[in-house]
Amino acid sequence: MTNNRKLITILGPTASGKTQLAAQLAYQLNAEIISADSRQVYRGMDLGTGKDLDDYLVNGVKIPYHLIDIVNPGYEYNIYEFQKDFLQAFQDIKRKNNRIILCGGSGMYLEAILMGYQLQQVPNDDELRTQLNKLSDKQLREILLSCKVAHNVTDLNDRKRLIRAIEIQRAENDQPKSSNLPSFKSLNFGIHYKREELKRRITSRLKYRLKNGMIEEVRRLLENGIMPEQLKFYGLEYKFVTQHVMGEINYNDLFQRLNSAIHQFSKRQMTWFRRMEKKGIEINWIDGKMSAKEKLEYIIRKLK
Repeated sequence: MTNNRKLITILGPTASGKTQLAAQLAYQLNAEIISADSRQVYRGMDLGTGKDLDDYLVNGVKIPYHLIDIVNPGYEYNIYEFQKDFLQAFQDIKRKNNRIILCGGSGMYLEAILMGYQLQQVPNDDELRTQLNKLSDKQLREILLSCKVAHNVTDLNDRKRLIRAIEIQRAENDQPKSSNLPSFKSLNFGIHYKREELKRRITSRLKYRLKNGMIEEVRRLLENGIMPEQLKFYGLEYKFVTQHVMGEINYNDLFQRLNSAIHQFSKRQMTWFRRMEKKGIEINWIDGKMSAKEKLEYIIRKLK
């Protein structure tokens, strides 16, 4: 189903400045932001997920945002729930006659909205899980990457995440896809940097977050009853910082391994966005080195 529902989407790899640009644009357009981030939905997981909530305050005005801090840590939020929650947020904003900006870097979440994927809620398949548990991590990765639509997992080395992603993909292949999710007419903008500049930004941001509370954040989550394996499930920052807090790796190993993993993740994000373009999603790319004013002027021109 197609319609004239209008949406502005701002996407990009981690550390590209998406949130800041989206908030500044929302300030100019009297818009609200819907987050498309698979981990920012969790309460108390702030520095590790890069929420950057300060970016939502523009010239003293708090920009309204949605789908951030909506579930508790330990819960396994999924893309089916995201579609449902997105549609609810979209309709709530529409009723207020405000513009809507979708902002994030989780490719699967973005694509599920922009291409109107008709998904079903997927229950656990214990028989399939038993079969998959007999395979090596390498075999699991090969199965997932051979899927028609590879899932946007943040950590391809985590067995639990790999098995769940394969489980979802198998179920979606077997089930007829029917839903009332509409298609959204969206004008899409992506922020890009040259590879070395993006790596520099990622490393700089990681150093800042490690020094300003990310390790303490993980300790607090563990003290509040979240199990180490639950935190490791979320991958990247939570996997490596949990290993450090549990005494499994030292600080130097934490930094080196996590820094490398985030660099690899950002490359996978860009690969995903390029694949979205091949599927017919048009993305207007903006040079990250442009000033904030230049970026906003470019977007406003396109909107007109």
